[in-house]
Amino acid sequence: MTLLPLLTILSALLTLVSAGSFQTFNPQLPLPAIRSRSFTTSKKFEGSSELVNLRYHMGPVLSSSPINAYLVWYGRWLPSQQHIIKDFLTSISPSSSSSSSSSSSSSATTVPQWWSTVSLYTDQTGANVSKQLIISGEYSDKFHSQGTDLTRLTVQSVIANAVKSAPFPVDHKNGIYLIFTSDEVRVQDFCRAVCGFHYFTFPSLVGYTLPYAWVGNSGKQCPEVCAYPFAIPSYMAGSGAGPLIPPNGDVGVDGMISVIAHELAELSSNPLINAWYAGEDPTAPTEIADLCEGVYGTGGGGGYIGQVMKDKSGRSYNVVGRWRKFLVQWIWSPVLNACAGPNAVD
Repeated sequence: MTLLPLLTILSALLTLVSAGSFQTFNPQLPLPAIRSRSFTTSKKFEGSSELVNLRYHMGPVLSSSPINAYLVWYGRWLPSQQHIIKDFLTSISPSSSSSSSSSSSSSATTVPQWWSTVSLYTDQTGANVSKQLIISGEYSDKFHSQGTDLTRLTVQSVIANAVKSAPFPVDHKNGIYLIFTSDEVRVQDFCRAVCGFHYFTFPSLVGYTLPYAWVGNSGKQCPEVCAYPFAIPSYMAGSGAGPLIPPNGDVGVDGMISVIAHELAELSSNPLINAWYAGEDPTAPTEIADLCEGVYGTGGGGGYIGQVMKDKSGRSYNVVGRWRKFLVQWIWSPVLNACAGPNAVD
């Protein structure tokens, strides 16, 4: 449900392998300290395990198509930052046209392939998570209606303002509500325990039960925590390899993309915290992105993020959107019983 990024010591240098206009590399990065798991020695898919007991708990998934995403921009956002996030969201849906720009010239769009793992999850009727996601509305709360110090409850009040002031409909069937806080906004447990979370709204606060997710821009508060590996803690500065170069030139927002991907995958497969998760405690579930935290490519796990790509400018990525490139973590596949992503090289 929550994403607590990686914070232990880098222990290996980058291994570069030339590959045309980009390079693949497999830096050894910190191993997640949240949970320990035993994995098989399979190299086809990362994190393969016979021991992960991911179960379906009979609740709904976001199967109605399309998923309507309603975006709340809380605080001061630059248009360039908003474009990066929106470009990722709009790249999730498969497109019949292979539109591209110079940033993704001649490269196939692979974000829909990444999302195809999420869409493998079904509800009790056999309906899959929708492969279609569209941005159905945006709302700017740039004057901080709930202040610059938010709790989990006041995050819901932000949604309530957006719904009650009518820029957003109450979309019970298809809607998800995504709150993005800018880098001057502090949120309860942000940087200390979470970089994002998802849940559902309380009728007592919002008037309705609606699935939502929050993700914050850590650029000025804790990039070494929530935008890792695009920033590293100061104590790691002399360890050898430095931070990776973000694909869109914005450490905070590029760091947000993987957190957004993480929360979207879990929000879609477990919107009311009663669908897909491992463990018996729904208040602390291990969800489909938690199982692959820190894995971004082949070879990931055991302290490695796995093989990802670098473009000619040295910017790191593992998926290609319609107009940009991004670095996002892999997702647990219920078919492979392993972490999977479109940049696998096995």
